[in-house]
This record gives sequence, C-alpha cells and structure tokens, in this order.
Amino acid sequence: MAPPILKLDDIFLSFGGAPLLAGASLQVEPGDKICLVGRNGSGKSTLLKIAAGLVEAQSGEVFRHPSSTVRYLEQAPDFAGFSTVQAYAEAGLGPGDDPYRVTYLLSHLGLTGEEDPNTLSGGESRRAALSRVLAPEPDILLLDEPTNHLDLPTIEWLEGELQKTRSALVLISHDRRFLEKVSTATVWLDRGTSRRLDRGFAHFEAWRDQVLEAEELEQHKLGKAIEREEHWLRYGVTARRKRNMRRLGELQTMRSQYRGHKGPQGTVQASVSDAQESGKLVIEADKITKSFGERAIVTPFSIRVHRGDCIGLVGPNGAGKTTLLTMLTGQLSPDSGTIKLGTNLEIATLDQKREDLDPEDTLANYLTDGRGENLIVNGEQRHVTGYMKEFLFQPEQARTPIKSLSGGERARLMLARILSRPANLLILDEPTNDLDIETLDLLQEIVAGFPGTVILVSHDRDFLDRTVTSTIAPAVPDAPDGRWIEYAGGYSDMLAQRKGALEERRKAEKAAEKPKVQETAPAAAGAKGKLSFKQKFALENLPKEMAKAEAEIAKREQVMADPNLFTRDPAAFNRLAAEMEKLRAGLTVMEEEWLELEMLREELEG
Repeated sequence: MAPPILKLDDIFLSFGGAPLLAGASLQVEPGDKICLVGRNGSGKSTLLKIAAGLVEAQSGEVFRHPSSTVRYLEQAPDFAGFSTVQAYAEAGLGPGDDPYRVTYLLSHLGLTGEEDPNTLSGGESRRAALSRVLAPEPDILLLDEPTNHLDLPTIEWLEGELQKTRSALVLISHDRRFLEKVSTATVWLDRGTSRRLDRGFAHFEAWRDQVLEAEELEQHKLGKAIEREEHWLRYGVTARRKRNMRRLGELQTMRSQYRGHKGPQGTVQASVSDAQESGKLVIEADKITKSFGERAIVTPFSIRVHRGDCIGLVGPNGAGKTTLLTMLTGQLSPDSGTIKLGTNLEIATLDQKREDLDPEDTLANYLTDGRGENLIVNGEQRHVTGYMKEFLFQPEQARTPIKSLSGGERARLMLARILSRPANLLILDEPTNDLDIETLDLLQEIVAGFPGTVILVSHDRDFLDRTVTSTIAPAVPDAPDGRWIEYAGGYSDMLAQRKGALEERRKAEKAAEKPKVQETAPAAAGAKGKLSFKQKFALENLPKEMAKAEAEIAKREQVMADPNLFTRDPAAFNRLAAEMEKLRAGLTVMEEEWLELEMLREELEG
C-alpha cells in the first residue's frame, strides 16, 4: 500500500455548542477517488477546507506530503482582481504546468476565456472554477459540489475527465449517478466522526444501513447490561468492598455512555398538503413558439398534460427549459400557438434561484407568511416549531435569519413551505440542488407518490429515472435549435430511444448511398421491407431472456437484503454484488436491442 499523500487524523472543531467534527479522519493515497458523504450540516465542506488548509482544526493531525500539489474547488469562487475568465483560470497554474490545458478545458466547458468574471451566471462560474482547478493536474483534487449548476452534457463530460485523471480525488456531491461512476471509495461523515468503505458510492447505502442497525443493537445491549447491574446493586449479595466499588464505577460509566449516545440525525417526514382534484386535462399546448431576437427557443411544440403525469425537462444550459416551463404554466405568453390550462389548478413552485427567500427574514416568519406562530397544513393548525422539526430544524432556529442557513438548509426550508401549501400541480425547477441524499430520497417519494401533476427541470439523472413518466428534451442535444421532443420514460429511457432513432437514421443514410436496385428484382426489394429471420427470432425471444435476467436479479436482491450478510460473509456479498452488476449490464443491452428491433418493426409495418 502506497503511503498517504494527505492525512487528517482525529480532527476536532467546534463553533460553540456541540462539536461539528469530533475525531474525524481522512486518508488519501495516490489514485484514490473518494466521495465524502453525510447529511447537510454534518461538516463535509468544513473537513474539505481543513484538508485544503483554508480552515484550521482546533485539534488533531493534518499531514500533506511536501511535494504534493493540492487544488480545492469551492462552492462560491472568488473572481476579485481578474478581468477575464482566462486570467482567473491561468492563475491556478504552477511554474511547470502547461497553459494550453486552460484553453482546452475552457473550450470543452463552453467558455471562450474572454468573459468578464463579474457577469457570469451560476453555471458559468462553476465552469470557470473547474477549469482553474483541473488545469494543473494536481496530485490531490478536492471538489465541493462540482456538478452544481452544470447541465447534463457537461456533467457527463466531467465524469469522463475525472475517471481518467491521475489526480487523487476527494469530492462532495448530491448527484448519485455522478458519485457511482466516479468514486472507488466512500467516507461517511456522521455525528462528527468518519467511517470509510473501500468501495464506491453504489455500495454505500446498504453498508450505512448495516452500520446503523449494528449500532442500534449495541445500544440495546448496553441498556440491558445497565438493567442487570442496577439489579445487582439493589439486590446482589454483598461482596468485597473493592469489588463493589469497581462494579459501581463501571455502572456509572455505562450509564454515561448510554445517556451520551447521539443517534443518527432523523429523516425529513413530510407530504404534500391535499388540494382539490384538478381537471383530467391539466395543460394543452398547441403549436407554441418562442424566440428572442433571431434565436428560436421553442419551435412549434404541442403537448397534452394529464392529471397524474410527471414530466421532466432536460437539456443544456441556455436551451430554453425554464422558458418552456413558464409558457406551459401560463406565466409567459407564446409568440404563436395556444396554451390552455385545466380547471381547479392549485400550483406550488420551487424556483431554482431561490429568489423567494429574503435573507433577513426569519425561518418562522417565512413559513407562516408573517401570520404569527401557526400555519395550516392539510387543514390542521400546526405550531411552526413543530412543523420545522419535521424538516430537521431545531426550535431555537425559529428566530434565526435565513442568511445564516447553508445552501442545503435553504433548499429544505423552501421545500417545507411548498409542501405546507395545498397543491395539485407541482412546478420544480432544479429541486435537487443542495439537498443531501436522505432528503433527496424523501423528495423522490413525494414526487413519485403525488396524486396530482408534476413538471420538473433537473440535471439529476438518477432522480429523473426514479420519478418522471415522460421526458422533454431538445431534438438536437449538442446544438439546441428550438425543436423539443417528448420521450416516454425517464432519462435512461430517453437515451435508449435516441440511440435507436440515431441507428435507424444511419441505416437509412447508408442505404441511400447504395446504388438503387433495378426494377427487375422486385423480390429482393420486397425482402428489404421485412425483418430478417434472425431479427424476428430475437424480437420474440428477448422478452423471455429479459424476464429470466430480472428473476435472477430479484433472487440476488432477496439474499442481499439480509442486513447481516456483509458482516457474516463479505465474500458472498461481494460475489452477489458482482453477479448483479453483470446481470444488470446484460439486461440493459437486451432492453436496448429489443427497443431498436421493436422500433424497426413498427417502421416497416407502418
């Protein structure tokens, strides 16, 4: 094993009150790709800043290899003193670094380098900051929410860059798919301490649940041991005084441990307030268009949105997702075409820019709209502090100004306000920004189980796959021209359909390039209008093979659901996980092949 190039050991830090970090550790070796996970407010960003040397721990050991270079991507980059993005990015280079790397990165990130840093949008700021930290190819890259405000093409490009980089990585992100693809180890920061799993994020949640179950069992055993000792203290036969004093001391220690145990932070408990049912047809758009100057944002686009639909909008930044969303909800008039909204609509909106938040307002005032200490949720009067607890806010935070909250806490606060309002149409613009994994899980359950209609804009592929029933995306993903297409299913389904359509287009172009068959060969021409025997056989048999694969996956999932399997037989757990990964990969290939053949059959028959 290579010696560490960065090591944090027994880190303690407190800002008054309960310590934020109490014995946290982090060890980075060459080539490591570590994701740092934990609840909002658990100290992830602070630990990363300690690793970067920007914050000093109150106690503990911090070691950085003297010859190692470190670059840190902060959530809010400081552009002061730089006239252009190029100058800002080049300032991150070391004496022997290649300046061409900056040009290469800016180009792939969609920037020219001539932009004024003071006029950049959130996404452009993140791209500029990424080019600055990636350009030197440092020994250690510390990345705090690198995917925030990035669009999907850029996230997927960044994944590729980080997968092939020689730099050791420590990254914080809420994007599950991104973490699964990039990380090879996981450090879980929980209640001030850290635990390490030498496997990527894909294995984290099962491991976390096992750890918490084992901890709960140990706490239960400790409680029983205290009961036995207290019984001995009251009724036991008197023995030697020293032995009695020793056991009494041990009892006091156990009591102290039991009382001092701090369980895991609770989960958000919430649901959307019931509203009157909307009409069956929620939105009908007929050939709507929108342009700004000579640039077409939406060319004739039509859609019917029914009650119960959950529709996702995806595409590069600047493609016009928010414009299309505001037109569909009647907030922006189209240049041509018509928008009809259904009856009895009650709309709740989450804005990605969080513009609804007044930084000087207090949490309680924001939640109650300044109407005292109570609010109405699902027709019942609730005290604001009790409602705040459901979203993991403490009662003493009721009078705290919003400006003191972290990004994740602000997102949670807006979610709390939206869910307290009766609604049958949810409009969510980048709802996953800054949310921790557990709160994301709750939001996913709310969206998936919402009886009304949901329209959301998101760059979170995993969230889209788990929630939406259809996906609207630009017809040309790399160069949006105003044409939008609705695909059935989530993001992965959209990619599969795009791939099938692209293959068919390539086949058609290839066929068009061949010399035309003479009219004297009608039989041969007719044969080209049918599926081959091999294609027919595959179309009929692939569903059976897919069902078999799904059954095999289900069998292994049932075995792996045993919470004690990893502790009892880690080799069996790893073998089952590898088998499931192989089966899922094979199932994906079969699904894509079947979809392509089905589309080909429909085209030939219709």
